[in-house]
This record gives sequence, C-alpha cells and structure tokens, in this order.
Amino acid sequence: MKNLVISTGAGMSAESGIATFRDAGGLWDKYPVMDVASADGFARNPQLVHDFYNRRRHELVHAQPNAGHKALVALEEHFNVYIITQNVDNLHERAGSANVLHLHGELMKVRAMDNDSLVYTLPDARKGAADPLSTSPDTIIEGHRVRPHIVFFQEAVPNIEKAIEIASHADIFVVIGTSLAVYPAASLLHFVPQGVPVYYIDPNPAQVPSYVHVIKATASQGLAQLTDILLKK
Repeated sequence: MKNLVISTGAGMSAESGIATFRDAGGLWDKYPVMDVASADGFARNPQLVHDFYNRRRHELVHAQPNAGHKALVALEEHFNVYIITQNVDNLHERAGSANVLHLHGELMKVRAMDNDSLVYTLPDARKGAADPLSTSPDTIIEGHRVRPHIVFFQEAVPNIEKAIEIASHADIFVVIGTSLAVYPAASLLHFVPQGVPVYYIDPNPAQVPSYVHVIKATASQGLAQLTDILLKK
C-alpha cells in the first residue's frame, strides 16, 4: 500500500471544540503566549503554566473525535497512514489512528523535571488524587517533580527528525488545518519527494506553491472530498 502522510494542525480539532491558538478569538488572544507556552514563562511562573494546561486537559476530556479524525482512521484500510500532528490533544488516538507522531508534545502527559525520558500519562499516573488531571509545581510522581509534556517556545522539537524521515517517504502528502506559519512543522513540505501529490485542507488556506492541491473546507468536509479523490485514483 502507498504511504499516506498527514500533517495536522489546530484546525483538525476545531470541530471537536478544541480552541485554536492563532485564529481571531483563539487562545493567544486570551493568554500571552510567552507567559504560558515558553521556557522563559515557565521559569518565571510555573504555577500559571500548570494552571493553563490543567484547564486544557479538563476541556479535552469532554471533547470527542470529529468526522475528520474518523475519516483518517478509515483511510487506513487503503493506505499506510502516518499522522504528524502539531496538536497536543489525543483525539487522533482516541479515534483509532494507529501511527501518530506528536511534534509539540502531549497534553495528557507530564514528564520529570530532572529526566526528560520519564513521561507519565494522566490520569493513570495520579489515580486516587483529588483531581488526577491537574498538576502543580509541587506535584511529585514516583519521586519526581513534573512539568507539562509540552514543547515550549524556545525549546527544540525532539521529534522533527523523525517527522522529516516520515515525510521523505510519502507517496501522498496532506496538510490539514494549519496556517503553515509554525516552524519547523511547516518545513515538512520541503522534504516531500518531488512529484508526490500534495493536498492542503483548510477553510482559510495560506498561500502555497502551485503544485499543492488546495481544498478550501473544514477538516471533516475536506477529508470527505479527499477520500473520494484518493479512492477514485
């Protein structure tokens, strides 16, 4: 089967009620980005950062995968589907996608402050706690203080090399719900082999090279159209 590589951004989860960051009215309009999502901000006020991601977790547990997430799962019957996501939610996994690589971390996980390799999944890691989804600078798991398992601004993106490797083996490449303004994720387009079909699904698409097939639609609507295109081919 052909390798279908999908790069998803905030628009992928917008229909599930997950707030986007960069759009008008998005999270960055409500919270100063460098206060809640940067290494400097975490150093200045770790409690504020913990509180911000605690709220995001409580919102996420009430969200459900949308038709777009489910469409990607259905495509696994016809393609080797690999998802590279900028999203920190777990909706791709909850929908049933088998191969998901998170570039910017995972909201439902925390990691040890003194050992990046020690990653814990909430709420399992805090069973019995009054609020197992919430953490603070004083939270200790297995003897370690923890931080959100999020790639903050000013930090390297650990999975970008793996993402580049996946993109470089694509037979079909699809970008969904992203402004293509966030690097290094936006650079993945440059590693797709020449001549490989590239599709871009977004209701407000950014400017892209002429070889990219633009589908101006939401994730669920666009994936319905894309599925028809791919299966007809």
